[in-house]
Amino acid sequence: MNIDLILVLLLLGAAIGMFVANRPRMDAVALIMIAVMPLTGVLTINEALAGFSDPNIVLIAALFVIGEGLVRTGVARLMGDWLNARAGRSETRMLVLLMLASGFLGAFMSSTAVVAIFIPVVLRICQNTGTAPSQLMMPLSIAALMSGMMTLVATAPNLVVNAELVRQGGESFGFFAFTPFGLPMLIIGTAYMLFARRLLPSTKPVLGRQGRPSLPGWVEQYGLNRRAYRVRIMMGSPLVGQKLDDLELRASGVNLLAIEIGGRFSTEVIRPMARTVLEAGHIMLLDVILPDVEIEALREKYRLQILPLGDGGYVTDRSQEIGMVEVIIPADSPLVGQTVLQARVRSESGLTVIGLRRGRKVLSEGLLEEQLKVGDTLLLTGFWSDIRNLQSEPSEMVVLSLPAEMEEVLPAASKAPQAVAILALTIGLMISGLVPNVHAALIGCLLMGAFGCLDMNSAYRSISWKSLILIVGMLPFSLALQRTGGVELAAEAVTAIAGNASPRMVLGLLFLITAMLGLFISNTATAVLMAPVALAVARDMGASPYPFAMIIALAASTAFMTPISSPVNTLVVGPGNYGFGDFVKVGVPLSLIVMAVSVLMVPILLPL
Repeated sequence: MNIDLILVLLLLGAAIGMFVANRPRMDAVALIMIAVMPLTGVLTINEALAGFSDPNIVLIAALFVIGEGLVRTGVARLMGDWLNARAGRSETRMLVLLMLASGFLGAFMSSTAVVAIFIPVVLRICQNTGTAPSQLMMPLSIAALMSGMMTLVATAPNLVVNAELVRQGGESFGFFAFTPFGLPMLIIGTAYMLFARRLLPSTKPVLGRQGRPSLPGWVEQYGLNRRAYRVRIMMGSPLVGQKLDDLELRASGVNLLAIEIGGRFSTEVIRPMARTVLEAGHIMLLDVILPDVEIEALREKYRLQILPLGDGGYVTDRSQEIGMVEVIIPADSPLVGQTVLQARVRSESGLTVIGLRRGRKVLSEGLLEEQLKVGDTLLLTGFWSDIRNLQSEPSEMVVLSLPAEMEEVLPAASKAPQAVAILALTIGLMISGLVPNVHAALIGCLLMGAFGCLDMNSAYRSISWKSLILIVGMLPFSLALQRTGGVELAAEAVTAIAGNASPRMVLGLLFLITAMLGLFISNTATAVLMAPVALAVARDMGASPYPFAMIIALAASTAFMTPISSPVNTLVVGPGNYGFGDFVKVGVPLSLIVMAVSVLMVPILLPL
């Protein structure tokens, strides 16, 4: 063992020690290694920084951006809503659908992002059904980790292993080369969790957003359901071709809250303006204030078709576009002494007064003619953009309460069809091989921006710079260990330990070493270190490099055993109220099962 290798191993040991202690943070450790490595003389500074120019780093960053586009347009949430609707109150069905859905979605976007998306969905389901979050959170994290075995771009370790394979002269894995392994693993993991969930604690549901009002709560408190109507303008209606400012609907006791316009792929909800021209087929969301207004008379007069309200009643099914806010009338407000009708709140703010509360008493009769007093609470409804303007700009009213649903508003909900099409195009380009994977991902990013699925600021925020810096900082170790003979030494050690064992036993040993190393450092860093060792072992044995590369990638995604093995596990610790031992009880047996299946399948699908 030469002095250069000793220096590199000392640095590697120091890095692992800092990773385990989590001081400083992982990306800082990576930057320290980049700065110190050239001082050993093993690498130049340009070689230590070469990771920043690695196409796979750009590819990983681009995939973060594409995943953010799916989040902002609501594609991921639609899957969660579908999950909620299909599972009903069956905990078993929920667990199966949750794992399959997160496994599928994670095949095309960051597994960490998948878990972040599904956590509030799961908590909402748990609150509705009484299911303990601890019964679903760990299955969610396991499925997200297994999604890394589904496609080439599903997780960073796959790309790291593939890049090392190509660098050493091998052919790149195909986009779906991992799927024959990942799909059975996901099914096995789902079946395993149906039994292993008994090992998890049954903690009570975690009540999220405590103390926050909600849209359905306000609908009930202010008695709004009996005032809400959803009507379609029929052909031949006298409303067709009319401008809203010519109709004076509000004087008739009718508030037009929004207009739905059906499109080829989705329905657009627009803000009613004075110059808006009504057309046949438009659907109007109405709030009928005055009790003497007969909706049947309006229907006949204007040739309207009454439609059923959406889930939750009133306009709560349109909570992505339309919201509510409670405001209070301060002592110096010029609105004091005016009636609701005289106050012209809608003209000033774009928001409509739909409720009035004086103390604990809700005033529903004669709302428009009620004189406003200091301390009165008004319930306003309108588009979220107007609600945000009310928050940020000086006003005659003070914002008192905002609903919990405001946190769930998607910035580009109408762009979901475009986001799905862009994702399909990106995957198609990767599968076809017409352009390199990184080129396909960059095209997808640009299209996401061009079609308004996300803006530049959100794109930059979506990238996990911490993960990228970690990968870049660990890549020099791979080159340094190869240059100093460390990789060959490790390969010889693995071969010596295996002795005359069969190739399957060697694959199992490599899997075990990778999984154990992943207990202390991130699975990405593990892949950086173990990929060249596995390929060296294959070379020494005269075997094909592909099964050895695949076994490292699969082992790197088997990070079930501790809450610190992967950020995916860390995310669910709090919502699931897990302890360290919960991951050990569930994760260790599952890891052994995955290892056994991997050692069995890999040589069959990728001959030695």
